[in-house]
Amino acid sequence: MERTLIPTFETPSVSKRLKSMLGVDFYRLFHTPLFYIMIAISAIIPAMVLSMGGMAGPDGAAAPLYTNTWNIIAADTPLYIVRDIGEYANMNMVFIFGGIMVSIFIGHDYRSGYVKQLFTTHSKKRDYMMSKSIVCAFGMICMCGAYLAAGSFAGLITGASMRVNVGSLLVAVLGKMIMSLGWASLYTFLNVVLRRHFGISIALSFFIGTGIPVIGAAALVGNNSVLNALLYGSSVNACLSSNLMTLVTCAVVSVVWAIIYNVLGSAVLARSDVY
Repeated sequence: MERTLIPTFETPSVSKRLKSMLGVDFYRLFHTPLFYIMIAISAIIPAMVLSMGGMAGPDGAAAPLYTNTWNIIAADTPLYIVRDIGEYANMNMVFIFGGIMVSIFIGHDYRSGYVKQLFTTHSKKRDYMMSKSIVCAFGMICMCGAYLAAGSFAGLITGASMRVNVGSLLVAVLGKMIMSLGWASLYTFLNVVLRRHFGISIALSFFIGTGIPVIGAAALVGNNSVLNALLYGSSVNACLSSNLMTLVTCAVVSVVWAIIYNVLGSAVLARSDVY
């Protein structure tokens, strides 16, 4: 008696599926002008900040906003309530433009029909969320790197002080880079929810990136580190008095954000029309 062989189809593992999607997303990132425009903007920002004037003195002349180069990277101490706009003018601004980058990057998926083609052959919505979060986090990390390099150069050119605790500076920069994953996951989630409202998604990403929600909340309930961790992802904890615990805090909050927003985003995609 002959046996009938039934063909079996092996489902690709999570790692293989994610690797495949990451390859496509990284290719698209590196081959779009948007990525390089955001890198250029990130490099221009610190030079503009160092050249900005602060409050006018008794003689009517405006003093420099910063006299220490590294204040354009991070504040001296953890900042929960902004007393002066200059206190916020540091590497945190990358997260504002990073949000715009994510909005345009994901928005193009829907406007070009890429999502329709993708989900016809690739049904795992969580892979889409994970891939976009990772790739966009990489983009933000590159923006942070450009900001740091340009800021250091601008400080040398302008003659601003370069005095700093090198260890704290390194932790501050790494903390902000690590938070890129949490921010990218948040922005990816927002843009999945608002996928049919491109203009609103950009405006909301910009609004959240400015830190206005946490500033407003902090103004109501006071200086609260827990509030900061929940609403602003501990980005402002990464300052020029940072230590290793700061780095741990940023890493934990970033991973928690990534998990929460990837789960929520996957649920949204699974329960709605993605086209």
